[in-house]
Amino acid sequence: MEHEIIPTNRKALKINIDTNFYGSFAEIGGGQEVARYFFQAGGSSRTVAKSISAYDKSFSDELYNKGNQGRYVSEDRLLKMLHEEYSQLTNVLEKTSSESKFFAFADTFEILNFAKTNQGHGWMGVKFQLTPDGQVNTVLLNVKLLENDGLLQQRTVGTLGVNLLYACINYYEHPNVFLLSLLDNLSKDRLRITMIRMEGADLEYVDNRLLAVQLVKNGMTHAIMFDKDGNVAPPSDMLYKKNVLVLRGSFRPITNIALDILNRSMNLFQLDEDYEPDNTLSFCELTLNAISHEGIIDEKDFLERVNMLNDIGQNVMVSDLKEFYKLVSFFSQFALKQLRIIIGVPTLEKVLDKKYYEDLNGGILEALGYMFPKDTKMYIYPTMKKGSENIFNSKNINLEKDVAILYEYLLNNRFILDIQTSMMKELYIKSHEVLQMIKDDNKDWIRYVPISTAKTIKERKLFRE
Repeated sequence: MEHEIIPTNRKALKINIDTNFYGSFAEIGGGQEVARYFFQAGGSSRTVAKSISAYDKSFSDELYNKGNQGRYVSEDRLLKMLHEEYSQLTNVLEKTSSESKFFAFADTFEILNFAKTNQGHGWMGVKFQLTPDGQVNTVLLNVKLLENDGLLQQRTVGTLGVNLLYACINYYEHPNVFLLSLLDNLSKDRLRITMIRMEGADLEYVDNRLLAVQLVKNGMTHAIMFDKDGNVAPPSDMLYKKNVLVLRGSFRPITNIALDILNRSMNLFQLDEDYEPDNTLSFCELTLNAISHEGIIDEKDFLERVNMLNDIGQNVMVSDLKEFYKLVSFFSQFALKQLRIIIGVPTLEKVLDKKYYEDLNGGILEALGYMFPKDTKMYIYPTMKKGSENIFNSKNINLEKDVAILYEYLLNNRFILDIQTSMMKELYIKSHEVLQMIKDDNKDWIRYVPISTAKTIKERKLFRE
């Protein structure tokens, strides 16, 4: 299904005039940016039952947090706003407006301040019926604002809010169209939608993990994350003041050596004085290239890989960040404590190859600056070629002489550390080789994957094609 891009004011007018959606708008932090569109479009009395801006923090706490304090720009505050507004709406109007389909719209945003010392971001959501007296559905967005002007950010919030409500009414049966329509009359350099979640009786068919991946595929964000239970979570919340360990791979399937690498890396991480066991997350990261073929994502295959990684206790990340310096830069925008990136020796040699940075003015020197900011290190796991007993690690790689000088600095200052392993006999086994064993019905593949992974592959007959 394709959709027509309609001007924002006309979208608001169509909702006002052509639908029987009726509800409330509650906006804190950014002002009445969304409600304003409906008032200015005309016919707003047919849509707006109530509009409120709890700009003062004390009023926000009193209305939506029972007088307690808490984070104002958060999913928790948004959910409380939606619950309070929708409950009040239905309690007051349910008996008098039997033909109406009720909704509550809410957003909570931090807009760029006058001194431009903060980052614009926020939450937006709608709680709504699709039929009179019908079940309740909910759509939530987490948004990062990119414009360098507070007024422009406010306009972006207003446009996005109208798009969201219009999509809930018109595109709820077409998730991909729903996503794309959120950027109607907006450009991708104005915002990032870092999370979307669709829930409710009319939206049970939606798999939020697949929806999140579409955000990356559509260029609406650079990365999305799932927690250990497979729930979609915004990076800003997952990463806030955390120690983070990241391993990139295809994980098709995950092997014993990959699991050993994760465990050994965590052991190495524990030696840092800032390590906190309850405040450290490990991620298995997949790039879009790793989960797609010629731009097409095999949804079943992707979901099975996420499930298997969750089964061994891993958080999962999907990104469009091919270069490692871009991956590090992505993490650097969040208030992390420590970041550790795990790579193998062949990848390390590519990372230190100058030809990959010709598009940067500062070449490899600039790339290394991005790649090794404060509190960031690379853990290197060794490799072994089949038929050889030679172990390759960070100490015996081949580099050009000028790069070797830079590399020596990184080694001496412990930006690069080796991971030790006792699984020497499996070092040469690659994930794609295990995959081929499965396809060839070679029973030896079971030796090279975790027990839980082997059980899942056999029970669900995975990776046979």
